[in-house]
Amino acid sequence: MGLRRDARRAVTLVKNVIRSRRAQRSLAELPSLEPHRYRIGVYFADGKVNLYQLRQWYRPLAVLAERHPVLILSRASGAALALREESPLPVAYVRRVADLERVIHEQDLHVVFYVNQNAKNFQMMRYGRRWHVFINHGESDKMYMTTNQFKAYDYALIAGDAARARLEKVLWDYDFDKRAIPIGRPQADHYLDGRPLPYPEDDREVVLYAPTWEGDRGAAAYGSIASHGVELVRALVATGRHRVIYRPHPRSGVVDHDYGVANREIMRVLEQANSGDASAHHIVDTGPDLGWQLAAADVAIVDISAMVYDRLAAGRPLLVTRPANPDAQVDTGGYLSACEWLDAADGATMTARVDEVAHDEAALGRLAYWVERYFGDTTPGVTTARFHEAVDHLMAEWERFAALHAADPEVDDHDAEGEAAEQSDEVEVD
Repeated sequence: MGLRRDARRAVTLVKNVIRSRRAQRSLAELPSLEPHRYRIGVYFADGKVNLYQLRQWYRPLAVLAERHPVLILSRASGAALALREESPLPVAYVRRVADLERVIHEQDLHVVFYVNQNAKNFQMMRYGRRWHVFINHGESDKMYMTTNQFKAYDYALIAGDAARARLEKVLWDYDFDKRAIPIGRPQADHYLDGRPLPYPEDDREVVLYAPTWEGDRGAAAYGSIASHGVELVRALVATGRHRVIYRPHPRSGVVDHDYGVANREIMRVLEQANSGDASAHHIVDTGPDLGWQLAAADVAIVDISAMVYDRLAAGRPLLVTRPANPDAQVDTGGYLSACEWLDAADGATMTARVDEVAHDEAALGRLAYWVERYFGDTTPGVTTARFHEAVDHLMAEWERFAALHAADPEVDDHDAEGEAAEQSDEVEVD
């Protein structure tokens, strides 16, 4: 058993080496960047499996780039290749510390955004004389949202009052008034962007089912695909009056084999339903774009994840699956204290619950309160304006400090230790 496992690992390693070298050769063909053009960098050290964290920022950043040019800094070849094909923003592939330092100095970056807490973020954060700003990849009440790592950044752009209250419970001696800047959810201004929907307008009620992955430990086992999903989707399909948009998390089944089997079964059910009924137009959505689903669905069913709050920003009917794992930690101090829960049950019971919430005026009233609590004013365009104002403020602060320190000597901030570490870890795994 041990020999077979070691052999599989060796084969995987060889494949990773080959794939990494091919990607690096391809990325060497990226066009040179215009010097001193970009003042904002978006640092992304993860592989392509976590690109969903960056994708949700594409449209807000593309609009921001009209006033402050934005450059994505990608450390992994697989992610960089995908970004080259799909990103609306220019991409710099900075595999080595030396590559990173070259881009930093050629572009005079004033502000660097981070969408996650990858350990390699610290290889970028070592460089001073610029603002390091955590913008996150969503808003939620998960444990991830209260990490003490917020303190590592100069600033954090947060959604609103609920985010600040959540952090105030955990972060000691943190200057919230200065360092935590509320901006709302700028992605919500781009949910539809005038795009046509991939199904006809008819009498079917559109249900978005967007579960998260199974998690890597009991405390974070929020995924519902195995506990709720299969029975739920089968029942919704059977009514003939619902249309399902199924958007699974890209990591579904990575840890739990049975979870992956359930994920594939849901896809099979929807594909079979479409084959049997040309008017069904059920959708298995694994594409990079997230937004239209949140705005277009008549009711959304999501797990405890950032998707709860992405949908909340749309202000439309919402159900949250109750975790089946008793070890899952649920923070009921925020929206989850008043949300509409969906318990695992037989398909008919869950379908009845979906129909109930989709047309419940009292539930919509409660929803409106929490939208304001989490995101502030969600009038179209307002949150984008707040995002831009926050960035303008950071740029002005950079200029102020640059003037104060104009006479300071240059600093040699070359990261020799980072280069040495890279020499012993040459293979990228995306």
